[in-house]
Amino acid sequence: MDLEANLKTVQQRIEAACARAGRKPGSVTLIAVTKTQPPEIVCAAAALGLNLFGENKVQEAKAKISACPARLRWHLVGHLQTNKCRDAVGLFEMVQSVDSLHLAEELNKRADQAAKTLPILLEVNAVVEASKFGCRPDRLLADVRHINALPRLEIHGLMTVPPWTVDPEKVRPVFRQMRELKERCEQVLGAPLPHLSMGMTGDFEVAIEEGATMVRIGTALFGARLKASGA
Repeated sequence: MDLEANLKTVQQRIEAACARAGRKPGSVTLIAVTKTQPPEIVCAAAALGLNLFGENKVQEAKAKISACPARLRWHLVGHLQTNKCRDAVGLFEMVQSVDSLHLAEELNKRADQAAKTLPILLEVNAVVEASKFGCRPDRLLADVRHINALPRLEIHGLMTVPPWTVDPEKVRPVFRQMRELKERCEQVLGAPLPHLSMGMTGDFEVAIEEGATMVRIGTALFGARLKASGA
């Protein structure tokens, strides 16, 4: 694996997608997703200038973050169980996978106990796949005011994991739907939501063209995921 070359390629692809959409490259944040990657790989990525990393599981992140430079920033991008909320509040600067009012309430409770404010993204199951986590779009619009009223949480936008496909053009409508849903949430709240976290290795260019402000890249940077060791 040539991490430096991979990073350069990903950055060039982000810049090209931004150019096609008439956007500045700085409008898209790259999140390096390090699921199953060891701390040594994280440190190597940090040495190349990356400082924002995404983890899928609280337990894996708990073991990994302490072995990495303290200056790095971490987002939770995978499903969060309510019994892991206390740890999540302590480990991450943002939780991108808030998929229900119930989970938001538990995070708010734990953030209050920690005397901190927690930025969040609301995860949307845009096409209501049974195998995916996330709030249905109609449920989101019903709950977003209640979540916004929780004093220790700050809604910064929406996140989604689209259906897998070999042809990224097939999920362009999903990304477009997410942009429109964010605009509807902004109307409900009467305030802007700065972030749309959508797009991974197979489809991030299309996501950027449709308005993504964060892309979550693992495989294109680090190669195929390593087999998890029980974490």
